Amino acid sequence: MHDLHGVSVLLVEDESSIAMLMEDMLELLGCNVADCASTLEDACARAQSGSFDVAILDVNLGGHPVYPAAAILREREIPFVFSTGYGHGGVSNEYQGVTILAKPFAMVDLERAVISALASRR
Repeated sequence: MHDLHGVSVLLVEDESSIAMLMEDMLELLGCNVADCASTLEDACARAQSGSFDVAILDVNLGGHPVYPAAAILREREIPFVFSTGYGHGGVSNEYQGVTILAKPFAMVDLERAVISALASRR
């Protein structure tokens, strides 16, 4: 395992059980969940003003694509991961290079995704 101690994360997920599981996994990996959002409006607000190292974005938030929040993060040069049950096919062509965390996932998959996103920033 890599050391992710102290990495702060914005977690955007609309299903509370998945969000809680991801939060637990991130904390076990040494990350700090700086903020959470479950709606597109909240995700955009937190993406605009939040202070964190990386974001994990559920692609589909209650039927709304998360791309407006992703665009804000891209503008701010904050790396992010897309979390989706649809694989690469569920992601807009505009974001094809972004790391995908395919649901369902194991903790090692989450770790790899966060490391990959952070590495893309360098």
